[in-house]
Amino acid sequence: MASKGKIKVLILGSGGREHALLKVCLRSPRVSQVCVAPGNGGMAMEAECLPVDLTKPAEVVALVQRTGSQFVIVGPEVPLAHGVVDALESAGIPAYGPLASGARLEASKAFSKDFLFRHKIPTAAAETFRQLDPAIAYVRQQSLPIVIKASGLAAGKGVVIATTHAEAEEALRSMMETKIFGSSGDEVIIEEFMQGEEASIMLMVCGEEYLMLPPSQDHKRVGEGDTGLNTGGMGAYAPTTVVTPEVERRLREEIIIPTLRGLKADGIDYRGTLYVGIMVTSTGPRVVEFNVRFGDPECQVLMPMLETDPIEIMEAIAAGTFKSSSVKLCAGSTIIVVLAAGGYPGDIRKGDVIEFPKDLPAGVDIVHSGTQKLPDGRIVTSGGRVLGVVAHGATLQEAVKKAYSVVPKIRFEGCHYRRDIGYRQLKRDAGL
Repeated sequence: MASKGKIKVLILGSGGREHALLKVCLRSPRVSQVCVAPGNGGMAMEAECLPVDLTKPAEVVALVQRTGSQFVIVGPEVPLAHGVVDALESAGIPAYGPLASGARLEASKAFSKDFLFRHKIPTAAAETFRQLDPAIAYVRQQSLPIVIKASGLAAGKGVVIATTHAEAEEALRSMMETKIFGSSGDEVIIEEFMQGEEASIMLMVCGEEYLMLPPSQDHKRVGEGDTGLNTGGMGAYAPTTVVTPEVERRLREEIIIPTLRGLKADGIDYRGTLYVGIMVTSTGPRVVEFNVRFGDPECQVLMPMLETDPIEIMEAIAAGTFKSSSVKLCAGSTIIVVLAAGGYPGDIRKGDVIEFPKDLPAGVDIVHSGTQKLPDGRIVTSGGRVLGVVAHGATLQEAVKKAYSVVPKIRFEGCHYRRDIGYRQLKRDAGL
């Protein structure tokens, strides 16, 4: 799949997903050198971190040219929505990630819903509103629970599942009137609530050719047993058997293939990751949402599942030459447990020094997300989700045991984490 000669890679982003992608680059025989913009504390210990405004494509292009980077991997959704890949392509710089036309699938939930409806892809019934009063009038007529979504980008936090009409109205007012998500709440989607179990489907897409990575499952709620507030994700594991062979068959036939054909029919040349969030319902899989990049923390558990070099895959996709038949996956299971800052997902503590274990067991890694490296070399907390402990094992039970043997050895003030990551799958494995 790859061309001859090694390449210098630039990774855009600063979270756990990007640290996982950095680790992939450092292991890749294709990569001679890697730098990150803007990066985080953990990434700064392994690569050069450079300042950049990810919302300014011209600044990114200038950085690539200044560093002599030959390939760019775009981690988060914001630069994709701002057209950074378009700008890189115009400058003759290959990049992994969709053009702005494809990034609209995540940047506008209204666009995404319209796409799903037009191409007859199973999803929740929904209505879109740009004015508060009609939205409130509509929601008062709907059965409960009901889902309220900010249409624009909201860092994975712009969704409220309301169990009362008062709660739904409060969500609408906070998005459309108070503007808690800024202009992302100018337009809202009101959706029917889908009953079932969610799964994250990551596709590496090259037009109508695609690789489906092992189905994974995120843990969004802050507390054990999926209680408490929504977060950006407190942990994940892969694979999940909630996607049975029959669900997978229907997923490919009713969702994935129609989506890729729909993108082509709409004139969108999609190359990059397409994250399909699905709900496995009693009537089959239905689309919850599209994202146009790897999930975080799902990326961290999926990269170890690839036996084929992920950089080779990304290069081939960017070049339009990818064939999924050449890819090999690893056996076993991977888990990530996220360690969060005190107060997360509300007002968080920052600047607390982190203590790390001296040694890690085989198959375990620590991925940084919300960290900063001080001039004296110490690593301190700087975000809500601080670190992730990633563990791979022959079984999920083995991976869980490995991860949770390391988690208590990491210490910082206010640290909290869920102790039940993977609990649904462990119950399934036990036949409960």
